[in-house]
Amino acid sequence: MAFDPVEEIKRFHGAINALDFDMIEDYFADDATYVSNGVGSLSGRAEIMVAFRKYFDDYPDQTAINTLVEKVSPHAGRAVWSVRATHSKTGKPLVREGEETITFNEDGRVTHVEVTDYREF
Repeated sequence: MAFDPVEEIKRFHGAINALDFDMIEDYFADDATYVSNGVGSLSGRAEIMVAFRKYFDDYPDQTAINTLVEKVSPHAGRAVWSVRATHSKTGKPLVREGEETITFNEDGRVTHVEVTDYREF
């Protein structure tokens, strides 16, 4: 069966929405990179997972919805999404809208994520 980045992004986002950290970690290649206003510019699975865990400690009630997931190349896709959450310590609401391009390697592991927020948060 041919690799489908759209289906993989949906599964990857499903793991994030479920806060399934084992599955999230398994998605990332060892040398993955992740660039986002939410977690910064990160290199390597270990660094990415530390940032993910901290982010979700701060926003454990996050709900994210994809409004579009499309293929941009045989091993990459683009997702347009919105996020709503509440900071666990301050109670401040978080509203984000943006998009991300996710690139996979030949083994289906995430090698790069580039997140663009439509406005500062």
